[in-house]
Amino acid sequence: MSRVLITGSADGLGRETARLLVGAGHEVVLHARDEARAQEALAGVPGAAAALAGDLASIAQTTELADRANDTGAFDAVIHNAGIGYREPRRIETVDGLAQVFQVNVLAPYLLTALVRRPARLIYLSSGLHRSGNPGLDDLQWVERPWDGYQAYADSKLFDAVLAAAVARRWPDVVGSSVDPGWVKTNMGGPNAPGEIGPGAETQAWLAVSEDPLALRSGGHFHHRQLRQTHPAVSEHAVQDGLLAACGGLTGLALPE
Repeated sequence: MSRVLITGSADGLGRETARLLVGAGHEVVLHARDEARAQEALAGVPGAAAALAGDLASIAQTTELADRANDTGAFDAVIHNAGIGYREPRRIETVDGLAQVFQVNVLAPYLLTALVRRPARLIYLSSGLHRSGNPGLDDLQWVERPWDGYQAYADSKLFDAVLAAAVARRWPDVVGSSVDPGWVKTNMGGPNAPGEIGPGAETQAWLAVSEDPLALRSGGHFHHRQLRQTHPAVSEHAVQDGLLAACGGLTGLALPE
């Protein structure tokens, strides 16, 4: 039995991944942005061990979430599934003065990676749109550029794949992976999405607990349990190190060596 934490598991891919893992006999801790959603998460995944609340659009709440997660015990895997989409018509600023898309999709997984007791496996939810991402690090908060919700989302999903690759390189004792679930029918993807939720959730669960040699291949980017090519910037050490440095500067917390 493995012990797995899944962020953003009140609905969508996160909830389905949790159901699969619980059904297979694993211990799963859920997460949602507030207490009401946490209770919804528990109701939606019978058999889950617990549900933790914490708004990933807040550095303080994300830090508290990491503390509460650590208080529950060590995890074998953490799935950084939570995220927001590309429909934001304007730049929304968080309580920390940051672009919401970047903070929720990139900075929060970075902060949890740095603070939650290091598991054996770390999985980051990316997207096929990451290939349209801009790897530039000079305006991560969209202060200088005109806002483009689609591009901000694509950039964030590129940086999620970069984060997974950076973790895989820096922490050789951890299997770091990223996942492209496809465009699927979730609240984010919408009812007209061409794909079903199952294969993406199955891939996240497989990466979290499987002993398949492919699932244990650190640094991989997966779509439906198959390796996929990434944007060339994902494997560039300068981009990896630059993103880690930028996130460290924003949070005041460097990723431990």
